[in-house]
Amino acid sequence: MSNKTGVTRRGLIAGAAAVPIAATIAPQMARAKAEMKGVGMTRFNRMKLGNFEVTTLLVGTRTVENPQNIFGMNVSGEEFAEVSAAANIPTDAAQFFFTPTVVNTGNELVLFDAGLSPESITGALEAAGYAADQIDTVVITHMHGDHVGGVAGENGVTFANAKHVTGRVEFDAWAASDSNKAFEGKIRPNAERFDMIEAGASVASGITAEAAFGHTPGHMAYRIESEGKQLMIAADFANHYVWSLAYPDWEVKFDRDKAAAAATRRKMLDMLAADQIPFVGYHMPWPGVGYVETHDGGYKYAPASYQLMLG
Repeated sequence: MSNKTGVTRRGLIAGAAAVPIAATIAPQMARAKAEMKGVGMTRFNRMKLGNFEVTTLLVGTRTVENPQNIFGMNVSGEEFAEVSAAANIPTDAAQFFFTPTVVNTGNELVLFDAGLSPESITGALEAAGYAADQIDTVVITHMHGDHVGGVAGENGVTFANAKHVTGRVEFDAWAASDSNKAFEGKIRPNAERFDMIEAGASVASGITAEAAFGHTPGHMAYRIESEGKQLMIAADFANHYVWSLAYPDWEVKFDRDKAAAAATRRKMLDMLAADQIPFVGYHMPWPGVGYVETHDGGYKYAPASYQLMLG
């Protein structure tokens, strides 16, 4: 075939060789260096459970130093270090996550726990596409400050249109004491807004309260069921995916009744593993959703992958 343009392959190669190398890389060298953005995460994670939508909300995260001051208080430093090394996590710091959950049943929007402050919970809700005045029911699993901080603030209650629900055992225990600043500041002044329930009560269609006492006197978990699918809002029955979940007998500083908390952990872990029920853990690694597997006579946390994207 003839080359009507008169350009030969040898000529193209020679022409390319004549272009200075600097000219070919100058545009790249002229670009400014990209700024460091820092660690970042999404604010929400939405899943399907039968006909329900379940959305976990990240209202905060922080680094905590010297975690054995909180976890594994009844084991040696050597054992704590050995377990941590096997899980590929450091012993001198831990990352805490704070994860309320919204369940949309199709008829009601139910919020489990109110986060650290009104600003943190409303900001996360807005990122997920919800407004505070859309919430129909606020369920408080227990009354530690990181779960009730968003109930109210300087402008009054955060969820003015919502029914508020909590366990009677939990409420009565803190009402009889003056040792819980979060209760005194957020719950007692708004006590008339709360409905008190017992284990076995239905919060909404497909949402049932279950006793999980120990972490606090009346700590509750909530079973979510739709179209034969189940998920557990497990709150703080286990506060770390290794140092608490995988080693349920390790004592945790924030467990009010440490023996009862350990018994509750074992009971719930056995059930979650046997029935292969996913759960939302308030302090599990973001986005806070996983499964429990049996492992070497104990338990292991398995983060959810795409199971709950499929319904």
